[in-house]
Amino acid sequence: MAKTDKTAPDKKPETLGSMTRFLLGLALFAWILRSLVVAPFSIPSGSMLPTMWIGDYLFVGKWPYGYSKYSFPLGIPPIEGRILADDPERGDIVVFRPPGQEDTDYVKRVIGLPGDRIELRDGVVVLNGTPIERQRLGRDFALPISPNSPCKVVEGGERFVQPGADGVDRCHYPAFRETLPSGRSYTVLDQRRASIGDDRAPLTVPAGHYFLMGDNRDDSLDSRFPPAVGGVGLVPQQNLVGRALGNFWSTDGSASWFLPWTWLTALRPGRIGVGYGD
Repeated sequence: MAKTDKTAPDKKPETLGSMTRFLLGLALFAWILRSLVVAPFSIPSGSMLPTMWIGDYLFVGKWPYGYSKYSFPLGIPPIEGRILADDPERGDIVVFRPPGQEDTDYVKRVIGLPGDRIELRDGVVVLNGTPIERQRLGRDFALPISPNSPCKVVEGGERFVQPGADGVDRCHYPAFRETLPSGRSYTVLDQRRASIGDDRAPLTVPAGHYFLMGDNRDDSLDSRFPPAVGGVGLVPQQNLVGRALGNFWSTDGSASWFLPWTWLTALRPGRIGVGYGD
């Protein structure tokens, strides 16, 4: 009895067209995710210490405040104004593009909303005529010194380094707890008294703008300073990119791209998962 050969049906070869469609679909998905949902962002400076450390990598939510051209990679599509716009809340940490520096992402905390009257007296923020509650914490903020986090102290500040229980040297900064009228609170650093940003004449935040400040008060060129001297001035609503959500990675700067094992030795596990929603 003759055997019959059973041959598998020929597989349809993958065509250039199908591969192109797959890649275009993948690119479209990545564009939608990055433009409308979340995008990664890294912290390059210490202006938001102690909340954000140099070397933190975080996700930025694109949906909370609506969308403008700054929400999209390369500003495409170049829409005018902002759609589905919503104001941030006081205390939110936002990523934005400063006027005149629209090719650079910045991150600061929202202190003043449209219509708010903002003043600074000896480092204390006065919001609508009432000083924001500010209390000196019982101990300094101690930052582990690492390749990307040296013990940077502003001119006139006091440099104080002390090893921790793990033997790692730490840079100590005077820390304060600020509490907004809503009850939302956060920690700020104040490295020296009578610094240039500690006093500011009252101003009323105009419609469609925000007054932003860094948590490292003496080392942040924020809305207290005009763009002419390196500050960001008052930030228009359409220049917001999104709201800081939380860290997905953090490195102390000692890693090398060419030495993969150092990616883990440089990791700061305690920083992963730190959230910024409260």
